[in-house]
Amino acid sequence: MVTTLLADDHVLVRQGLKSLLEHAGFQVVGEASDGHEAVKLAQQLHPDVCILDLGMPVLNGVDAAREIIKTFGNEIKVILLTMYAEQSYVIAALAAGVHGYVLKSRAASNLIEAIHEVQRGNTYLSPDISRSVIATLGTDEATSEAEPLSVRERQVLQLVAEGMSTKAIAELLSISVKTAESHRSRIMQKLGIHETAGLVLYAIRRGIIQA
Repeated sequence: MVTTLLADDHVLVRQGLKSLLEHAGFQVVGEASDGHEAVKLAQQLHPDVCILDLGMPVLNGVDAAREIIKTFGNEIKVILLTMYAEQSYVIAALAAGVHGYVLKSRAASNLIEAIHEVQRGNTYLSPDISRSVIATLGTDEATSEAEPLSVRERQVLQLVAEGMSTKAIAELLSISVKTAESHRSRIMQKLGIHETAGLVLYAIRRGIIQA
């Protein structure tokens, strides 16, 4: 039986997805309400498939996927479930190595198919995602905006943009306050942004947090 892990910050969404998956014969072995928790559960439970919401707090779905894939490669298949069909989100997800990208509006009809496809070693994109997005992949346009931040810096940026204090960030990430402050300083230096409001705008524009 294929084991799955669900991560979404809305309890009702998780309940609906769990019912859908179990009805289709899959086993839900864990549930998470944010990306940080999803990464920890993936490491503990080793599910066959992780289904992650893109717009989660603490650590968004793309960066959570990146961490899971960095650790497990293709051993754990990662599917992003999102309301966003925009080209920039799809490209960022595929660049992170996700195996599937399913629109929430089509989850009932597409998610089960997506799980079967990624289990066969294929990449799955919801049919509603335009062909122009697929055609762009691998072109200069897809890589025109290189990500200047490391995975940890992106995580710190998301927490800063969500209004978390440096002390709280340090506690969540199990690092010292000095290290958290150092990450924040490097982020500002790399981006040339020196106020929190500017960091929030950057995070929104790059899909790290949703407006």
